[in-house]
Amino acid sequence: MSYLFVQLLVFGALAGFGNVVGGLLLFPSRLHTTYKRYLNYLLAVGAGFMFAVTLLEIFPRALELWSKDSSAGPERYTIPFLLVTVGYLATQFFEHTVAPHFHLGEEVHTDTVLSVRSAYAGIAGLLIHTFFDGVSIAAAAQIDPHVGFLVFLAVFMHKLPEGFTIGSMVLASGRGFREVLIATGLIGSATLLGVIGFYLVGARFENAVMYALPIAAGVTLYVAASDLIPEVNHHGGKRPFVSLSVFGGVGLFFLIRFLLSFFSHSH
Repeated sequence: MSYLFVQLLVFGALAGFGNVVGGLLLFPSRLHTTYKRYLNYLLAVGAGFMFAVTLLEIFPRALELWSKDSSAGPERYTIPFLLVTVGYLATQFFEHTVAPHFHLGEEVHTDTVLSVRSAYAGIAGLLIHTFFDGVSIAAAAQIDPHVGFLVFLAVFMHKLPEGFTIGSMVLASGRGFREVLIATGLIGSATLLGVIGFYLVGARFENAVMYALPIAAGVTLYVAASDLIPEVNHHGGKRPFVSLSVFGGVGLFFLIRFLLSFFSHSH
């Protein structure tokens, strides 16, 4: 068993566990109230961090892979950008067409009646998204372990809001603790499955990462720019520190990237 595979298993398990913890924060109500107070700030930091990772790490790495085919001319970049578009639109489809009631990071109050079908649709839509969370981590780590770590952090930062959201939807549909645990466990397992699945595919097909990384970039771009930031803008209200937390997330990305680079060159 390779070191990379063990590392990816740890990343996938921790990310998936974040979904479960997010759902469990609904019990007891004291934790729920405390977490809810800081939810917007957590979303904002995660949005800024994920946005920076996507544009400054995943995109350049994906284009670097395709730039090696010098015989194709400028047209060689058409395919990776097409794959980015596919990843972006697929996330839109599964989150807001298959699951029209899903809003990442937005609590669905338990006093609001939500149909079981809508709750299940939300889970189904999120399963696809969290699977590609795992693919993103594994694909990035196969290019560069440091990039894989940054992508893992970006994914992990929105795992608690995801679990909190899906748990709220389950409660709003009239279900209880057991169902919340099952739903968040399924969502978290999809991330681990994405990590393992892509690692196994990448080990057999040398060029798999060339196709997976742009798709993953489209998915993470959607989550950062079309899921998280609109939620921050909507729920931040007149609190400027919520908006500033997005910039804090970008700053955190640069700080961690600097530290990774510094310690790697010092050894």
